[in-house]
Amino acid sequence: MARPRSDERRTAILAAATRVIATRGLGAATAAIAKEAGVSNGSLFLYFDSKSTLVNELYIDLKAGMGAAVTAGLPTDAAIRDQVHYLWTRWMTWATSFPEKRRALAQLDVADNITAETHEKVSLGFRDLAALLERARSGGPMDDQPLGFVLGLSTAIIESTADAMIREPENAAGHSAAGFDAMWRVLASPSRMEATETL
Repeated sequence: MARPRSDERRTAILAAATRVIATRGLGAATAAIAKEAGVSNGSLFLYFDSKSTLVNELYIDLKAGMGAAVTAGLPTDAAIRDQVHYLWTRWMTWATSFPEKRRALAQLDVADNITAETHEKVSLGFRDLAALLERARSGGPMDDQPLGFVLGLSTAIIESTADAMIREPENAAGHSAAGFDAMWRVLASPSRMEATETL
């Protein structure tokens, strides 16, 4: 008879996988993850039947956690720029507060064994954020570009800004402000930029 699974142990394995992948990369053995979690390799496979299953579930877990942290309390009745700035600020807070999760996600984002189904689940979780980005870029220089391309550009600015904030914490506020200004200029229409600048 199989032993009952523990949510606490599953969470410990996911946390250990985050730390191990962040420091050793996706090539790290499941035995290293099990050791980090304080469980046997056999116990790990009671919760995740393969390494591929583990990394896919970890990807969903990390993305869901990041999405929840970034969008919590979003002022949906505020102006578009204010909503985007709110998301930006919370994203910077998450990125600088959880560097291991961020490093693990950076590797999982480009992993070959993240399935299409997993990517679809993650996309569904970010649909409200994607809808806000669509409204933000309406009439702007990126209006006719594929959403994936716009998300890629935005993510590059976000990641570069977070890196600068971590490298130079004494100027974190300045880097954050400059990064947001750069992203907003990529997204916003000239009329929206002018309206913003006159505030």
